[in-house]
Amino acid sequence: MVDQDASEAQVAALLALAQAAAADAGAELARRFGRVGEVATKSSSVDYVTEADQAAEQVLVARLRAARPHDAVLGEEGGARAGGSGLRWVLDPLDGTVNYVYGRRAWCVSVACVDDRGALVGVVHDPLVPETFAAVRGGGAWRDGAPLTCPDAVALPQALIGTGFAYDRAARRAQGEVVARVVGAVGNLRRGGAAALDLCDVACGRLDGFYEDHLNAWDRAAGELVATEAGAARRAFGEDGVVVAGPSLVDALTDLLVAPDPRERP
Repeated sequence: MVDQDASEAQVAALLALAQAAAADAGAELARRFGRVGEVATKSSSVDYVTEADQAAEQVLVARLRAARPHDAVLGEEGGARAGGSGLRWVLDPLDGTVNYVYGRRAWCVSVACVDDRGALVGVVHDPLVPETFAAVRGGGAWRDGAPLTCPDAVALPQALIGTGFAYDRAARRAQGEVVARVVGAVGNLRRGGAAALDLCDVACGRLDGFYEDHLNAWDRAAGELVATEAGAARRAFGEDGVVVAGPSLVDALTDLLVAPDPRERP
């Protein structure tokens, strides 16, 4: 049963719109893949934005505004506007821009519709596989229409864990200290480069867990809903990060990530 704050018909319509918008943006990105065009930078010298990012966001915003003109929008590339409906679309038109620029295949479109309780529907679309993950708050998660159930039968020393790194170099140095602690305690560690896909990978068992600090709302809104609706557990990490893993693994992984205070050692 879907979340009772919205009717099933409304949620179904929002999900269908998210899927259609993500597919349109994905088609635009796929068309441009391998022909990136101009590349600029944002918060740091390695935080890229391309003509493709901007074009995909324009596709998303145009589709959403045409269907729901009174909803708010928050897009990574500046497509923000206020709204009066109580709903807001949180958009990452190209999650994994660095991968996209280098011709690597781990990138996607992330679309979430949120209310005052968080994400209501979420869609993560990988146009190259192609593959689409979707979720409804209280209603489950799917990959290409098939229900997802997060596996939960692995201990930390055997777990395959995903992570990501910030664009800010000082933040990355701190993240490297955490990696040094994690890599020797888990089965193996992966860095894919697109948080939305990593979160969906937890939902379908391609990763046993994922953690990352310094995530923006558009990085995580849709993928986190997919993972938790598939049965993964979530914990906060740092000021703006998240840990997502199977329920029996999430606390051990979270404890590993949090460095002990030296003053508390015997």
